[in-house]
Amino acid sequence: MENKLIRNVAIIAHVDHGKTSLVNEMLKQGNVFRDNQVVEDRVMDSNALERERGITILSKNTSCFFDGVKINVVDTPGHADFGGEVERVLKMVDGVLLVVDAYEGPMPQTRFVLEKALSLKLKVVVVINKIDRPDARVKEVVDEVLELFLELDADEEQLNSPFVFASARQGISSTDSKVLGTDFKPLFETIIKHIPAPVGDEGGALKMLVSAAEHNEYVGKLAVGKVERGVIKVGQSVIVCNFHDQAKKVRSKIVSLFVYEGLKRVNVESAGVGEIVCVAGLEDVTIGDSICDEAAIEPVEFVKIAEPSVEMTFMVNDSPFAGKEGKFVTSRHLRERLYKEAVKDLSLRVEDGDTAEKFKVRGRGEMHLSILIENMRRDGYEFQVSQPKVLIKQIDGVKCEPIDRLFLDVPEDCVGAVMNKMGVRKGDLQNMAPHGSRMKMEFLIPSRGLFGFKSDFLTDTRGEGIINSIFHGYEPYKGEINRREFGALIAHENGKAIVYGLYNAQERGELFIGAGVDVYGGMVVGTNPKGGDIVVNVCKTKHLSNCRASGSDDALRLTPPRVMSLEDCIEFLGDDEYLEVTPKSIRIRKIILDHNLRLRERGKIMRGEI
Repeated sequence: MENKLIRNVAIIAHVDHGKTSLVNEMLKQGNVFRDNQVVEDRVMDSNALERERGITILSKNTSCFFDGVKINVVDTPGHADFGGEVERVLKMVDGVLLVVDAYEGPMPQTRFVLEKALSLKLKVVVVINKIDRPDARVKEVVDEVLELFLELDADEEQLNSPFVFASARQGISSTDSKVLGTDFKPLFETIIKHIPAPVGDEGGALKMLVSAAEHNEYVGKLAVGKVERGVIKVGQSVIVCNFHDQAKKVRSKIVSLFVYEGLKRVNVESAGVGEIVCVAGLEDVTIGDSICDEAAIEPVEFVKIAEPSVEMTFMVNDSPFAGKEGKFVTSRHLRERLYKEAVKDLSLRVEDGDTAEKFKVRGRGEMHLSILIENMRRDGYEFQVSQPKVLIKQIDGVKCEPIDRLFLDVPEDCVGAVMNKMGVRKGDLQNMAPHGSRMKMEFLIPSRGLFGFKSDFLTDTRGEGIINSIFHGYEPYKGEINRREFGALIAHENGKAIVYGLYNAQERGELFIGAGVDVYGGMVVGTNPKGGDIVVNVCKTKHLSNCRASGSDDALRLTPPRVMSLEDCIEFLGDDEYLEVTPKSIRIRKIILDHNLRLRERGKIMRGEI
């Protein structure tokens, strides 16, 4: 039986192609807001970090109405590091809107998400967005999308997917590329016509797959998913089970039931086939579980989430400033938070380290882990992290490492500098083509070769370069890559940075701190471009005497320090360094703080004793 009054659709695309802006306008024209209501841009990016960075990090549910049909919409992230968020929600929908930029065309993440959608046999509506751009090349992008469908072995029905041409910012759409349109009515009509209504036996026993999990401080854990069969009701006794772990069977009761209407969760007493619901009262439920009737326990198979490729060690902060700024500082606090995060984020893996104070955290990339670090420090956690490392595998007895497919768009006069950097980082050129006054290049490069590359790339291209990468697969180990061609300036002693000491230190390199900043011995305070670590005394004061020479007391001029973001610090980290993270500060430090002990350790390594 079809539920013709519902459509379930996910919006998928590459980063910055306009998914969240499209949802914004769908909500405005889908009778969700009052006519005089003030609605901010990217209203679905409710997380503070999402609004700051201008990217979507978490998949979110909403709904709008058109001609009496409820359209449940799932807004998904576009960045490759958050691909797990896309993978898990595709089991919840019956079709997808594939959003493609009218200038950039299909990009790495476009291929990834479309491949997932096609493998699940979901219906696709292609939305060519930003058609109002002066440099839009609509006809060429349509051809590129069709070529992508062919490359991904789409069947005949998928190849005949409809195209809608839209400008999410202006709120217009059309089924004809030569006509701009006046509103989103053509888009809504295409969704209702082409995306199938959910099908299921409403008279059968309840079956629902949990595709997302949230937490509410008032009602506890919330399980989000689509009702596959039957009717779910408040007060109903159910069995929570898992497809891969047949032994897991937990009896629970539905305490509260919600459906999504616009940006709100609305309390309901029951919901039928095809409805996306939010269930409260199931404390032992996790993503991938099924909620079944007691009389028919039939768990649903969940989509396999891609494995992580990068690992960092999280540990308790043991620096001289430990415990001064954080609210949660113990290993128990750290462990609870990390394991709780792994339940919500299926792309994240957490396991205990070799000591009680260390934890191995694995993710899909540097950004994936940096967002976790940023969220934790904003919540009051204080800890340290190690340098990110890729996960090496033994495949058929051969040492293999993760390889990324890298796409670069650079000005023509910067090609030489970029090619030089790629050679050092073991990048293998796959394709190169001119694109107006710019050059598009495609490389296969070890994932570890991309650590610290973004800042170099932006410098080499004067900020005009565009960089995108996506996981390609595992290949035999490519050999050693020298990640750092520069050294560090290291504070000599504990104290407060003084202008006189900083003035002398800045001659050795670029500083990360200004005057008045508290430092400790072993803390990294700058970078030495010539290579090698140098110990500097930034706390040094001028020797006082009763003699004054002409001109010697002129004001000392300090070069403004380089402000390091969290991502910059992670990229900077060397093998012998930790990043100290607190709610107020981010500090790079040497693992061994004492200078003499560091020299002894380095001597042992050079003599082969370690």
